[in-house]
Amino acid sequence: MHLGRALRLPLSAVLVTAVALSLTGCDNGGAGGDRARYVTDADGISTVRKADRQAAGAMKGETLDGKRLDVAEFRGKVVVMNVWGSWCVPCRAEIPNFVKVAKEVKGKGVEFVGINTREASRTQAVAFEKDFHVDYPSLYDPTGKLVLTGFPKGTLNPQTLPSTIVLDRDGKIAARSLQGLSEERLRKMIDAVLADNADK
Repeated sequence: MHLGRALRLPLSAVLVTAVALSLTGCDNGGAGGDRARYVTDADGISTVRKADRQAAGAMKGETLDGKRLDVAEFRGKVVVMNVWGSWCVPCRAEIPNFVKVAKEVKGKGVEFVGINTREASRTQAVAFEKDFHVDYPSLYDPTGKLVLTGFPKGTLNPQTLPSTIVLDRDGKIAARSLQGLSEERLRKMIDAVLADNADK
């Protein structure tokens, strides 16, 4: 390919390529590989001490149902962010656990937000949510732009599908899982951040 033509590739094409590479990799310690700032337990859940947490980037846009959402509006609450695709088998296996836990912890000041990415069509994603009775919003991110910009370099970032990130009440990245979650492990992630166990 001619170099000049390659440099004129649309941003969306670049983002899709970058996301395809990042979301198919294994856990390499997060962007920058800075393992000193967090620990990963036997369940594969990585947590960051409260003093070392970094703020998530801007996480806003259109949801699958056509509404506007800015995750910053949930500041003061713990936010569970699940990165998923309807074609992803582990995503389909874990989603009943998310639906159940989301309903049970909402009264504790916990909000759930999905990030639907690498999806061939919005129709498939909407059907997925309908089939599994998902009643919390999902940002529509077909090119992966939110995934790439919402989790700054050096933080616990999503690298596979599914990935789950938990933000603390200050909007900072507190915990991450790079695999499908059981109900028990999902609750463990949330409870740790609610109690701020990460800084003990």
